Amino acid sequence: MLAGEVSGDEHGASLAFALRQRVPDLRLVGIGGPMMKTAGVELLAGLDDLAVMGIAELLPQLPFFRRLEHKVRKVIAESSVQLVILIDYPGFNLRIARVAKQADKQVLYYIAPKVWASRSHRVGLLSQYVDRMAVILPFEEELFKNCGVQATFVGHPLLDRPNDVSDRSTFCNTWGVDSGRPLLALLPGSRRQEVVRHLRTFVRAASLVAETHPDILPVLSGMPGLAPSVYTGFSPVVVGDTRALLRHARVALVKSGTCTLEAALEGTPSVVAYKMHPLTLLVAKRMLQVDYISLPNLITSDEIVPEFVQEEATPESLAEALRTLIQEQGPERHHQLEGFARVQAALDWPGAAERVAGIALELIEIN
Repeated sequence: MLAGEVSGDEHGASLAFALRQRVPDLRLVGIGGPMMKTAGVELLAGLDDLAVMGIAELLPQLPFFRRLEHKVRKVIAESSVQLVILIDYPGFNLRIARVAKQADKQVLYYIAPKVWASRSHRVGLLSQYVDRMAVILPFEEELFKNCGVQATFVGHPLLDRPNDVSDRSTFCNTWGVDSGRPLLALLPGSRRQEVVRHLRTFVRAASLVAETHPDILPVLSGMPGLAPSVYTGFSPVVVGDTRALLRHARVALVKSGTCTLEAALEGTPSVVAYKMHPLTLLVAKRMLQVDYISLPNLITSDEIVPEFVQEEATPESLAEALRTLIQEQGPERHHQLEGFARVQAALDWPGAAERVAGIALELIEIN
C-alpha cells in the first residue's frame, strides 16, 4: 500500500482497517504516515520526504525518490506480495505500477490521477499497468472506462468519517478561540511548501477582512506533520482540528485541493486560492484541460466557489471575495450553500473503504 501525502495516509488507513476486518492475518507493507502505521501497515518510509508538488520542487528530491523506488522494487519482487495498492500520488505511483506489472503482480489504483485536469497521457499508462481502479468522483468512472481502464466509482472517503466533531464551545475552549466571534478559517495547505507559499497572502487577506469586519477572528489550520515554526510570526491562532474549524467557521479561505471539498461538505462558504512555483505554472498552463481547480466546481460543472490562481490571488482580491460571503443572507453565500447541496447529492454514497477492500480481495481471490 503506497500513499504519499496526509490525505492518502488517512484513506489508506481506512482501507487497511477494512481489509483487516475481513482478513485479520493479512500482512500490509508500504509507504504512509502515522494513521496507516496505526492501522497495521509496516512502513518502508514516512510522509515527511514525500510531500512534494511541482516540477521545480521535485528536482532536489530526485536522489531520495530513486532510493525509495529501489526499496519498493525489492519488496514487490518478494513472492509473498500478491497485490500492490496505489493511493493517489501519481508521480511516484505510476512508476511503481509499471514495476508491479513487470513483476506479474495485481495492481489496484485507489483515488485516480486527475487526468481530466492535466497529463491525459497517463490514461495510457493506467490501462497498461493497472488491473482495477477505484475512483472517488462520480464522473471518473465513465471517463476511465471509455479509455479502456476497468474503473469503479466507490464513493468519496470523506463521507465515511465519523461525525465526531467537537461542538463549538468545546472546540473554542480546547484551542483558546473566542467563542463569541465569527471565525474566518485559513487553510494554506498540508505540505510545507504550500504553507510557505500561501501563508503570508492568506494572513494579509484576513487582516483586510478584519479592517471592515472587526468582529471576525482569523484562525489558521495547522497540519500535524509540520513544525510549529512554519507558522511562527503570524498573529492568527493556530489550531490542529481542521474539520471542526471548518464546521464552526463563518467563512473560509482555502488553497485548492481536498480541503475545498471538505469545506463544501461542512457547509462553509469559501474562497479558493492557489499559488505555485513559476516553472510549475509554466508547465501547468500547457497541460490543464479543465475550467476549474476546486472540487466543488468540478463536480457540479459550475462556479460555486470563486477561484483565484497565481497573480490573481492577491490579499485584496481574496479579502473582497470573502467579504461577500460573511453576511448570513447574502446572495453569494446563498449561491454557495445551494451548490454545496448539489455536491453532497452527487457524492452521497458512503462506504468507500469497504468497497475498495472488496475489490482488493477479489483481485487476490479471497472471499
